[in-house]
Amino acid sequence: MTETPAILVTTRQGGIAILEINRPGSKNSMSNDLLAAMAAELRALRHDDDIRAVIITGAGGTFCAGADITGFDTLRDAALLGAREEFGGTFWSDLATFPKPVIAAIEGLALGGGCELALACDIAIAGESAKFAVPEVKLGVIPGAGGTQRLVGAVGKSKAMAMLLSGDFRTADQACAAGLIAETVPDGEARAHAVALAQRIAKNSPLAVALAKDAALRALETSLSQGLEHEKRNFHIAVRSADCHEGQSAFLAKRAPAFTGK
Repeated sequence: MTETPAILVTTRQGGIAILEINRPGSKNSMSNDLLAAMAAELRALRHDDDIRAVIITGAGGTFCAGADITGFDTLRDAALLGAREEFGGTFWSDLATFPKPVIAAIEGLALGGGCELALACDIAIAGESAKFAVPEVKLGVIPGAGGTQRLVGAVGKSKAMAMLLSGDFRTADQACAAGLIAETVPDGEARAHAVALAQRIAKNSPLAVALAKDAALRALETSLSQGLEHEKRNFHIAVRSADCHEGQSAFLAKRAPAFTGK
């Protein structure tokens, strides 16, 4: 009997976990089963102190071509009954509240839910031939996993509206210039660049990294004054930590710090 390939392949590289979407036959489109598997991995990795960063990527030269539209019937039926069923269950909230850095390593297509996944990650790196779009309006629907909200925050209202209302594609260079992604790299190198960045992040205090991520995300949800108060709170938590003492001691002794996350 032939074993069915896993739809999600998780590997570890030092303190980095790499989650690879493995549905190349459907261009790594999202199904409820895939997102449930990703949610379970995130819940496990959240409490794994050995993991300092997570990379999400796709197999076969494609990141994610969006939601598997064969699952739309279930959502439509639920909506007609007045329910607000979440596609992917808890995955999107698990990702939004994940305390460790998450990097998207993108090759090929990042469309619809794939573009929303890139936006939901903390950092996105893409191969130069990658393509981005939120084409849901072409199917008579709209983004439903944070795309309308996060895209405006990433690229501004005018650029976001142009993408959302037309469904047009953007190249990796256009996406980088707009602020949708952080960096464009040669094709085939997105994963390697993401790993290198994750390794640099992993050398830092995990507590400070988590507090910095938390404070930065707060900027998207609150006023400047509220964000500054939250930043001050996180700063005082960090400055009282053992990692802060270790970082200062290591700097003065000209040695590499041994951070513990405490």
